[in-house]
Amino acid sequence: MGFTCGIVGLPNVGKSTLFNAITSAGAEAANYPFCTIAPNIGVVAVPDPRIDRLVEIYRPAKTVPTTIEFLDIAGLVKGASKGEGLGNQFLSHIRTVDAIAHVVRCFDDSNVLHVDGSVNPQRDIEVIETELILKDLETVEKKLSDAEKRAKTGEKKTKQEAEFYCRVRDHLFGGRLARYLTLANDDESLWMRDLHLLTNKPVMYVCNVHERDIFVENDYVRTVRAVAAKEGATVVVISAAVEAEVSELPETERGHFLEELGLKESGLHQVIREGYDLLHLITFFTAGPKEVHAWTIHRGASAPEAAGVIHSDFEKGFIRAEVMKFSDLDRLGSESAVKENGLLRSEGREYVMEDGDVVYFRFNV
Repeated sequence: MGFTCGIVGLPNVGKSTLFNAITSAGAEAANYPFCTIAPNIGVVAVPDPRIDRLVEIYRPAKTVPTTIEFLDIAGLVKGASKGEGLGNQFLSHIRTVDAIAHVVRCFDDSNVLHVDGSVNPQRDIEVIETELILKDLETVEKKLSDAEKRAKTGEKKTKQEAEFYCRVRDHLFGGRLARYLTLANDDESLWMRDLHLLTNKPVMYVCNVHERDIFVENDYVRTVRAVAAKEGATVVVISAAVEAEVSELPETERGHFLEELGLKESGLHQVIREGYDLLHLITFFTAGPKEVHAWTIHRGASAPEAAGVIHSDFEKGFIRAEVMKFSDLDRLGSESAVKENGLLRSEGREYVMEDGDVVYFRFNV
């Protein structure tokens, strides 16, 4: 399953620095590979110490971590919805992502010009949100026009669809993001999904601070936290410049450098994990002497749906799932010990997968 988190922000906020650091960090170790799909798309492994533990237990010939794509999207400026800057190119790229990492400049530096002349996180966030709303209004207007034409046939459902688009349009006109519109029923949920609105995507704010402010939260970060609190959004604080410096060091020196800065881990690991959580994803594992493999599914997926991620035949011919909890495997140290303690469970079609499940699927096609 491919999941993409778009990195967005105004010009000169540290967005590309962050992306470059993420792509370099992907080569941190053999267990966390990185590859470049295109000049502005990076696929990076989600840091997960459970994989290392499973490798210790099974000693597999091959290890495959779970991954997430990060897409570096060109800096947005005022008027982008009308074609300013890279305009529609920027917005079309956002439409393809599953979630947004919004990088906000939270540092002062006279050597790095701000596109609007001064650092103001709330204003910067509003600039991007306004452009996304304006673009979404264009989308809704087109859908509404089409629905109104179809509604002339008198079909009740089509009329309800047109009324829904009117409600979405009015909501956006009020300067509110689409994801805060209350949906009344399954039909409205379906119509909303079909719109693919930019402001309906989950958002994580990444506060880019100066190195000296990594541990001391400045006023700019507090402003972003206040905005995020109203939206129920996540906030991650990093120094993109520091992360870029770390990513350029040899692997053996990175840990020591982070320790000298007083950091337990790279801030990029937090960005990657939060991006994964933002998409409501969880990880399950298949493990054996041939391969330890981490698989990505949406939270709430059933056992057959998880099996289908491995191969469609597994879902079609699903019989049962033999499940171990990672915590039990970690504590007891071997699959045989888990079985001896009666902790290997057999689950049927209704089982809802949990993060960290180690599974063997039985199927017949």
